[in-house]
Amino acid sequence: MSIKAKQTLPWCKSLMKEVKKWSALKQTGVSLRYMMEFGSNPTPNNLLISAQFLHKELPIRIAKRAIELHILPHGLSQTAPVLKVRDWYLDSFRDLRSFPEIKDMDDEKEFTEMIKAVKVRHNNVVPTMALGVQQLKIFYEDPNEIDEFLDRFYMSRIGIRMLIGQHVELHNPNPPQNCVGYIHTKLSPMVVARNASEDARAMCYREYGSAPDVNIYGDPEFTFPYVSAHLHLMVFELVKNSLRAVQELFMDSDKVAPPIRIIIADGIEDVTIKVSDEGGGIARSGLSKIFTYHYSTARNSSNEPEPSDLGIAGNAPMAGNGYGLPICRLYARYFGGDLQVISMEGYGTDAYLHLCRLGDSQEPLPE
Repeated sequence: MSIKAKQTLPWCKSLMKEVKKWSALKQTGVSLRYMMEFGSNPTPNNLLISAQFLHKELPIRIAKRAIELHILPHGLSQTAPVLKVRDWYLDSFRDLRSFPEIKDMDDEKEFTEMIKAVKVRHNNVVPTMALGVQQLKIFYEDPNEIDEFLDRFYMSRIGIRMLIGQHVELHNPNPPQNCVGYIHTKLSPMVVARNASEDARAMCYREYGSAPDVNIYGDPEFTFPYVSAHLHLMVFELVKNSLRAVQELFMDSDKVAPPIRIIIADGIEDVTIKVSDEGGGIARSGLSKIFTYHYSTARNSSNEPEPSDLGIAGNAPMAGNGYGLPICRLYARYFGGDLQVISMEGYGTDAYLHLCRLGDSQEPLPE
């Protein structure tokens, strides 16, 4: 069969057989500490080892998700957006499997360019999948099965993008100070919280014309190793939610909107970031749903998917389609942390973002 024919028949039998075979292989997880230590000396030999590892590992992870996309319940596999995402995964699997054995640095450079293209291909997976689930939402009453799938799917996606991004960034001839690939070895959570808060307040200004203050408390000298983009994304989402809740509660009030409070604590095992607001809280009946996809506490939540993983890019609305908190929690759990939300209806909400300070937690690898 010609390459052109394969492209028009992505689920041909030979490809299906190959994907099934690779989906049965065992994944290999890595830790933040390992990525940091291995990448701290990006010699040609280390880059070659990294590329050889990804050449074998990425097809396994992508094959597992491609198979699952093919057998989703409730007809989800047949919705047009999910078929589009499935084809992206199949194209990436085919690109990786058709790439020859990596023997020297010329091969490594060519492989690195190819996986960069794979990462770009998958940029819009989250909003596209959201559209597919949204189209199906009216047909099923119990969302647990779909939520469990989405948790597995998005957790795997975080891992795939982290591995590719880390390898690609190790080629940067002028890396930022204290950075090993994607990992900032001396990251200040105070600085990240300040930047994320300003981004969220700018969005709030665009939406409402004003924004509550954000007060940040913690040790400005404290640093720890973490992925800056992940932390920014999580804090941004939590602050955005708090700003919206406070702004909507006090919009028609003569009272001054109370500030959002961010408290950063550095413990022996965890770095914990608490985001507190006085935005009226969440009803107890709704609290159990906040980590389900397509659930939003916003008064006028949008049904349209946001333009990026959590709507940080572009002019996304303050209230999204209920993907922020569940994906936020997955990012926290990816490196051994967690996200908890405690609310007092009639007063406000506290979100606790726990980040593993030790960095030795292995990636969670959904089957």
